[in-house]
Amino acid sequence: MYLEIVTPEASLVSGEVESVTVPGMDGEFQMLNNHAAIVALLMEGTVKFKGNPTIAEGYQEKFTQNDGQWSMAISGGTIEMNNNKVMVLAD
Repeated sequence: MYLEIVTPEASLVSGEVESVTVPGMDGEFQMLNNHAAIVALLMEGTVKFKGNPTIAEGYQEKFTQNDGQWSMAISGGTIEMNNNKVMVLAD
């Protein structure tokens, strides 16, 4: 599936990933390939993804990597998944 992470500053991430985990209002949830369409609010927490998408130059310090999983802290936002494309609008 294709992931994009966008903040008010810039588009930080774009590319193919295996999974995305986000901090939802009722707790953390994960999306895999062919997940049902969803739009949800995100709470303060960590966005995690597995894969090797492109991280925008100058923003690599916002991410940590551990065993092939990337992580980035957010203070909130929204997520939309539709047709194997995940769009995270993060604060």
